Amino acid sequence: MNAEFTPKKDYFAPMHTAEHVLNQTMMRLFGCPRSKSSHIEKTKSKCDYALPAAPTQAQMDEVARQVNEVLSSALPVTAKTLSRAEAEKIPGLDTSKLPKDAGDQLRIVFVGDYDACPCIGAHVANTAEVGRFVVSSWDYNDGRLRLRFKLENVQ
Repeated sequence: MNAEFTPKKDYFAPMHTAEHVLNQTMMRLFGCPRSKSSHIEKTKSKCDYALPAAPTQAQMDEVARQVNEVLSSALPVTAKTLSRAEAEKIPGLDTSKLPKDAGDQLRIVFVGDYDACPCIGAHVANTAEVGRFVVSSWDYNDGRLRLRFKLENVQ
């Protein structure tokens, strides 16, 4: 990561990086947007997703499998500062959650070629540092999937 950058959110870097991979995986598997809300902590975290129907256990198992496949791929995690216009040309990148005062220069975090997202948090340098992603539990209620997760064997 950029040595000059000081994260504006004090997230545990491996968990926050796993959240990026989870969000992209959910988008790919379910066609949903990135998480509506999240709570990222060192020992356990959760993300909420808008889904039209409850997922099956097999689908949730597939989420974990795919997240772990990406993490074990040892993808580089990098950041670039881009103009908003440049950032909005990146396929799949969503700037709709950015605050109005975010300005024209955005910090975009790339997880290899798997994910790109505007972000002000801390991340690992390589997905191999994250460890194993585990879905602790999940529930579905009125269009909201709440997925709780943790990491094992963090480097």
